[in-house]
Amino acid sequence: MEMTPKSTIDQNSFVPWAEFLVRDNLPSLVLICLAVWLHAVDSMIVATMLPSIVADIGGESLVSWSISLYEIASVVAGAASALLTMRFGLRLPLSLAAALFGVGCFISAGSPTMALFLIGRCLQGLGGGGLVAMAFVSVGALFARRYTARALAVLSAFWGIAAFLGPLIGGLFVGFSTWRWGYVFFGGQAVGLALWILIRPEQSAPISTEAMTFPMRRLALLCIAVLLISIGGIDVSALKTSLFVIAGLICIAAFLHLDGQAGPNRLLPLQPFNLQNTTGAALLMIMSLAVATVALTAFGPLLMTVIHGISALTAGYLVACSSIGWTIAAVVVSGSPEKFDRLFIAMGIILVVLSIGGFVYAIPQGPVWLIAVFATLEGGGFGLAWTFILRRVTTLANPDEAQRIAGAMPTVQRLGYALGAAYIGIIANASGFAVADTAATMAPVANAVFLACFPFAALALVSMVRFVRSN
Repeated sequence: MEMTPKSTIDQNSFVPWAEFLVRDNLPSLVLICLAVWLHAVDSMIVATMLPSIVADIGGESLVSWSISLYEIASVVAGAASALLTMRFGLRLPLSLAAALFGVGCFISAGSPTMALFLIGRCLQGLGGGGLVAMAFVSVGALFARRYTARALAVLSAFWGIAAFLGPLIGGLFVGFSTWRWGYVFFGGQAVGLALWILIRPEQSAPISTEAMTFPMRRLALLCIAVLLISIGGIDVSALKTSLFVIAGLICIAAFLHLDGQAGPNRLLPLQPFNLQNTTGAALLMIMSLAVATVALTAFGPLLMTVIHGISALTAGYLVACSSIGWTIAAVVVSGSPEKFDRLFIAMGIILVVLSIGGFVYAIPQGPVWLIAVFATLEGGGFGLAWTFILRRVTTLANPDEAQRIAGAMPTVQRLGYALGAAYIGIIANASGFAVADTAATMAPVANAVFLACFPFAALALVSMVRFVRSN
């Protein structure tokens, strides 16, 4: 009787949960889930705690920087994570990221001023960005390729749980204790995670023994690019805003040029946004989707509270529907064999683009339940596609680049979120967001904000077609 090759079984057979959730896999799975949990929940609790923080320590004019500095720091840490893990393995960089996150939480918890609070937020961003990027690297390093989809589905589930519980946890600390204890609570978890990682045996050895020069200049260019584009959106005028945006794009081009010449110290794969190669198409698709979908998180709650008169907590949970949809879809399809990867990627990206069209109507017009439907649809699209994007791109790529690509995916996504928030900020302010204070004046702003997402959604579709047609 002819035997089926093992590689065929690994790639095309269904993987039961019972096979994946065995004793050998559980410790590694819990570890990376905790890493994702800390980053995801920290991104959500600050929304419900910020009013109490400002009331306690002041700094109203610096509130927006609590988000932007966190995102920029996350991009920097994520960009460096693949390089660090290739040079030092997983244990030391991952434990350092957890420790930085914990220290940042403790600094924020004890801050008497907004300036010191923002320093804590920077450290949280560095730690959180490193944790989530290395969690994705860990999936390929700690689990057999056969289990990649199941592991990523569990990570998606924890991300969804964090998105759902984050606003609630923040509200509980504000309502029954103080926001400071909220940061102490998560800082303690991060320190515990760092210690656990250190006492575990190393399961991912370094794959590069060459001396590493830390890419300070390249990372600085990324930070400056995001800051320049963000500053351009504060007080919008045709000349000034254009100059800031052009300067930011020049910094990004300089970063890509220098990174391409960095040899083994590269942060991203070669030609990371070139549509003519598989990895470039995948990363361009991820970047474009991030830019196209950040409007819901960045401006959705503010628009919905004014237009529909709902509470900030309700608006937060409408946004969280996206994470819930992501979780459900990822878990449902996670056991699918590789022969369906192209189908799920295409279906997922199409659903995300359709949801953007839904927001153009539902955010300004309502009803509120329709916003929840489209948010869930957007998350469901990501949940269908994300796991298989990583599996497909790492399968087709050079094995020596696998860790670099796995680390680049969340980094490029967060960079897209940071740049997208800056871009959408320009559109919103140019549309009158700063002076709109009624449903009638805010509705046109909402319409403009989500219509502005379509060019990047179209670019994501083009990149997706190129990606799924790659061999």
